[in-house]
Amino acid sequence: MNASASASEPAADSGREAAAQWWATAVSHIEPGSIELRDRPVQELIGSVGMVDMIWLLLRGGLPSPRQSALLEAALVAGVDHGPQAPSIAAARMAATCGIGLNGAVATGVNMLGDVHGGAGQQCVQMLEEIRALHRAGADWDAAASEVMALWQARSRYLPGFGHRFHPVDPRRDPLLRLTEEAVAAGVVAGDHLQAALAVERALRERRAGARPVPMNIDGATAVIYAELGFPAPLARGLFVLSRSVGILAHAWEETGQGRRNKGPIPRSVLPARLATVAPNSPEETSS
Repeated sequence: MNASASASEPAADSGREAAAQWWATAVSHIEPGSIELRDRPVQELIGSVGMVDMIWLLLRGGLPSPRQSALLEAALVAGVDHGPQAPSIAAARMAATCGIGLNGAVATGVNMLGDVHGGAGQQCVQMLEEIRALHRAGADWDAAASEVMALWQARSRYLPGFGHRFHPVDPRRDPLLRLTEEAVAAGVVAGDHLQAALAVERALRERRAGARPVPMNIDGATAVIYAELGFPAPLARGLFVLSRSVGILAHAWEETGQGRRNKGPIPRSVLPARLATVAPNSPEETSS
């Protein structure tokens, strides 16, 4: 071996190590003939671990208890679909008629899930965490909720996780909170985030006595569960996206079988209302 070749070997080893560190991960380890997920051989997981447990394993590094798994599954099931009234579903169905394939249609629907639609669970967890922190500092639940609500509503009149444009009472709220209460009674979760959410509901109920109620919605009810199970706020959004993608896929697939092409948001027989054009102000009118 010549001197130049031997000198290049340390550089090559350093390059391989740098590349390996660039993609270093604890989630999975793949080698020829071997797939490990969180240090567990995939062949040991196949047939013995359900999908909900796999989600927990990959996100958290270990397997949940049966009660934790059941509570997470309930939240995921509750969020799967809300029909074409939901922008994410409507967009996916329209996209499915545009020739972009199921993957493109699903991606279109998922990309509609933002701060206002579907992503409010993340903000709700943050709000509940702030209420819990005040309670742990000595405030009672109602006082803590009122103080945090005032801070949030100073930025926006909407409270994340509360209110629904379609349901006067969200039918998903009661079963999810009942399961959470049962998990608290069994010692599976602590119940602080549940108490924080109930305090917000009480404050809204008292404030809006006689007016249209502002119920806890799916973002709020699932936020309670995700927070109680220890998932960070950003994962409340991620888990909702994972859940809703099932409904998005089902709707996109159904739409592909209905034979429409380039489906728009309204039937062709309905024309949008015409708005009067507002002329911009002239330079003379806008100058001071």
